[in-house]
Amino acid sequence: MTEGLVLVDKPAGWTSHDVVARIRRLAGTRRVGHAGTLDPMATGLLIVGVERATRLLGHLALHDKDYLASIRLGVTTVTDDAEGEVVDVVDASAVSDASLATAMAALTGELMQVPSSVSAIKVDGKRAYARTRAGESVELAARPVHVERFDLLARRGDELDVAVTCSTGTYVRALARDLGASLGVGAHLTALRRTRIGGFRIDDAATLDHLATQFEVIPLDAALRATFPVRLLTDDEVFRVARGQRIEDAEMPAGPVAAFGPDGSAVALLEQQDGRVRSLVVFAPAT
Repeated sequence: MTEGLVLVDKPAGWTSHDVVARIRRLAGTRRVGHAGTLDPMATGLLIVGVERATRLLGHLALHDKDYLASIRLGVTTVTDDAEGEVVDVVDASAVSDASLATAMAALTGELMQVPSSVSAIKVDGKRAYARTRAGESVELAARPVHVERFDLLARRGDELDVAVTCSTGTYVRALARDLGASLGVGAHLTALRRTRIGGFRIDDAATLDHLATQFEVIPLDAALRATFPVRLLTDDEVFRVARGQRIEDAEMPAGPVAAFGPDGSAVALLEQQDGRVRSLVVFAPAT
């Protein structure tokens, strides 16, 4: 049985769901999901889980991410990106490099960010992007995010190439929107490419065309070892964890830890709480 993680270099024009559908056909199973949605206009790293590895996806999506993006100053759109209707055009030629650097610096660190109106956040049971693209006005509450890096790589007049490192839940198009607003000229995202999620990088990803001829999967055990600290269990601990019981371990590090049995097989993803260890995900059968 094929199971594990597939690192896909998503092409432009594809939804994340389109990629999942293609991987389902290639893997021969419907038990496939992805970590961290990419919009159709975006390209780059999409982590896809197959079979038991789908249980990891929620935890992988929490890792920080790197992006390369392009921003155009002076043009505001409904969706904060190039796919939306233009709502305002302003001459941005007077924006100096110094004022740009100051504005970008102000958008790093701990921020309260209002998500883009075309995010996947649900509003009264319906996705915000669906409401926005249907012509509705969508207002979303600000939420805390962390932007570790928001650096200017190149400037060509009103066109900016930037690099972003940010926490999960950060919207790069919202960064573009807020940058334009702080400069008083408006802005929108014209291109986005994700290059890293946690320890996984775009250099290790494959195109869908490549996967169609050579389906490469990172095995579950290898994916766990590459992503989380490792804890080796005794046979008795494996027995207890597989049955949903807690084990004692005051020394285990904080955060998810990948647990393996004496035979080297994946048992669970564990978390320590007050000296006792609970299972976040169990891979070992209870028998």
